[in-house]
Amino acid sequence: MIFSTIYPTARTLVMAITMSITFALGVSVSPTALADIWKRVDENGMSHFSNRHMGKGSVLVMRTKKQPASRGGGAVSRKLAQNKALYTPMIEKAARQYQLDANLIHAVVRAESAYRADAESNKGAVGLMQLMPATAERYGVSDRLDPAQNIRGGTHYLRDLLLQFRNMQLAIAAYNAGENAVIRYGNKIPPYQETQNYVQKVIRFYHALRSAS
Repeated sequence: MIFSTIYPTARTLVMAITMSITFALGVSVSPTALADIWKRVDENGMSHFSNRHMGKGSVLVMRTKKQPASRGGGAVSRKLAQNKALYTPMIEKAARQYQLDANLIHAVVRAESAYRADAESNKGAVGLMQLMPATAERYGVSDRLDPAQNIRGGTHYLRDLLLQFRNMQLAIAAYNAGENAVIRYGNKIPPYQETQNYVQKVIRFYHALRSAS
């Protein structure tokens, strides 16, 4: 999304980005429903998003797929809920510090680690927000397994990506694939299946959280 309005502060810019995607996904779409996201650029160069076709010039930019019901996941769901409750105060603190919607941080944490502070990927990412060593060093995280440090560093990084790309989808894509990958593909979501699925997953989680709050 391209904003033609000049935002006076980092705080208002980040809030504008996060609110724009909230309105785009809307309240009329169930978080488990198949939701098409349409974009239209008006005569003033402003981008508008909707879950419905907006007439001439509308372009389908994203389709979120319905998720199959989990089987035998009761214990997993309970554990996820317990961990979410445990780390919510840390997430809310980071959200206040970096002026982000806590629901967005929750969505990234759930997509990255399902609220497991000890999660480690085969690529070397660690913790709730799956920080790589270079990212941790960049944001002053000395212990990636420390939940508070991990959340703070990941939130700071996410905030910087939102300010850099001024677009929630691109910021989420950059969180997964790196900002250089997004830039290399012309400030578009890279054509990596993992990254495209990741963006849809985070937005779906975010929409569900916003609908429930």
